[in-house]
Amino acid sequence: MTYSHAELVALLHRLDDPVFVERPRGYDHAATRAVFEQLVARLDAAFDTRCRVDRQVQDASLHARVEVPGEATTCQEQIVVSVSNFGSMAVVAAENPGVYDDTDEAVEAAVLDADDLRSIERALADLGYVLIPERLLTRPYDGVSPLATYRPAEPRPDWWIRYFDYI
Repeated sequence: MTYSHAELVALLHRLDDPVFVERPRGYDHAATRAVFEQLVARLDAAFDTRCRVDRQVQDASLHARVEVPGEATTCQEQIVVSVSNFGSMAVVAAENPGVYDDTDEAVEAAVLDADDLRSIERALADLGYVLIPERLLTRPYDGVSPLATYRPAEPRPDWWIRYFDYI
């Protein structure tokens, strides 16, 4: 399903909680991990490779991330999929998060193949993930959680930190 910019911004605010910063109220780690493992299996099959996976994330709003190695992609650049503990949200990034504003820019720069991106988007959608564009997450955080107290050295937290980073 495709969401508008306004719907995605509303989702970020709706999932925000003034108390639960690393994971939402009622979080089911086993269920979240089971869906993530299905994503890993789908990406392994789609790219005919064994993706690198970081499952050892702690003290974070990020659940885990999977990296499709560059040698398995059309453009020979790594593709990273980051999954949040909140709302089945996911982000796709070419090379690494933060290198490009969004996947459109990466496709235009010829470092992300449109067919590779569609394969990942299809896997995410089939598993119920909501794809969040990176550019949306670089906006200054204006939510209700005490994020600034968790990251006091961060001069201006953003939505990426809120949902896809270490707290």
